[in-house]
This record gives sequence, C-alpha cells and structure tokens, in this order.
Amino acid sequence: MLNTLGIVHARTGVPGAKDHVSRKLGGRSLLERVVRRMTDCQRLEGVAVVVGDSPEDEAIAKLVPRDVPVFVAKPTDELGRFVAAVEHFQPNAVVRVGADNPFIDPVFIDRLVATAIEHPECDYISYCSGDGRPVVLSSLGVFAEWCRADALRRAHRDATAPSDRDLATRFLYSHPETFRLRLIPVPSELDRDDLRLTVDHEEDWEHVHTLYDALGPEGLDWRRIADLLTSHPAVRERMAHLNRQQAEV
Repeated sequence: MLNTLGIVHARTGVPGAKDHVSRKLGGRSLLERVVRRMTDCQRLEGVAVVVGDSPEDEAIAKLVPRDVPVFVAKPTDELGRFVAAVEHFQPNAVVRVGADNPFIDPVFIDRLVATAIEHPECDYISYCSGDGRPVVLSSLGVFAEWCRADALRRAHRDATAPSDRDLATRFLYSHPETFRLRLIPVPSELDRDDLRLTVDHEEDWEHVHTLYDALGPEGLDWRRIADLLTSHPAVRERMAHLNRQQAEV
C-alpha cells in the first residue's frame, strides 16, 4: 500500500479546459509541467493524474507522461473522483494539486508529508495566509494540500452541497469541528495579495511566460520567483487586479 500519493486533477467541464492544460510552456504542456513538478518531490511514493471519462478527458489523458498512471473516474464531481482514485490506488494519504499551477513547489509538498509524519493525528494539512485562511482559497499557485484517505472517504459520505463536492478538500477544511486540521503559515515573501501564480486567464499566461523566460526551467523555485516579482511592480499590480476581480465574482 502506498503511503502518500500525489494526485493531479485535470478539471474538465469548463469551457476550453483541454486547450488550457495543453498549452505549451518551454515546449511542454501545462499539464506535463505540473506532473513533472510533482515527480520531483522526494516524499511522494507515487504520482497519478485523475480525469473523467468524456472525450475531452481522453484527449487530456494523452498529455500525461507515459511513466505516470492516469486514472479515469466516472464521478462528475472532484470529490467523487478523488475517492474513486483512493479506492483504486489504496494510498494512506494523498496530496492534491490542480493542473493549473505550473509553479507548484516540490519543497512545499515535501514539507506537507513531513508534517503529516510528525502529526499523525491530522486529517488535513496545508498552508494558510496571515489571516488564517487556507491558501487554497488564494491564487498563489505554489502550494498543495495533504489529506488522509479516510478523511476523504468521510467527506464523500457526508458532503451533499455541490460546492463541497466540486473541490475535493473543501468539506475538510470547512469543518474543523469534524476534521483535525493543521495549517502552516506561508512564507512572508508570499503572503501578499499582489502575487498570482495560477493560470486562469489569458493574462496569467503572459505572466507565466514572463517568469519562465526570465528564470528558465531550472530556476522556478518560489524564492527566485518572489525576488523577481519584487523588482517588477507593474506585473504585481496586474496580478493584484486579477485577484480582486476574481474575489468579486
């Protein structure tokens, strides 16, 4: 049995999802970039990509490197898909990463797994901003979430609201009275509202390419990204604008 499995979820059902994850960055698709960032982790015992069973999902699955398994899940909601993957691979815990985070940082993922070992009582471990909010609610895009497989099963059993099923982990971190949570403060250099490293809009792609062109494929750790953006206030201003727009939706 696997101890910790990294799961990349390629969301579908959103207009243009396939085109989104297939766009190229440095000659590789966004999905492949995210998968390779996951396989660089030292503490994950495996990585898998979870997709649905639609023709669009089939096209997305072809973007996954051949050495990484693809699990085709029949449920339409993300929580159901994750639990189906858990039952298939039988890990003790999973680390969740979205396919729209090209700068997901292996160091932060390995720290999650190490923290889980130090705190075996936890059901959910991730990072939080200075105000205590789980960082998954932001668009920073360099952090992941760890959760116990049994906690996902409980969430799958109890969660009924569409919003709680659309995101695999929402029911866990929204119910601290039921699940044992641990949130690690993000580094101060990243705890700000003018950083945005996820890909959702066309302008996000422009920012991603700016960072990639400046740092190259081997220089995409979070400290170098934060340092570079410190010297580009115009880019941070646009990122802050996009974050405000998203918050208003």
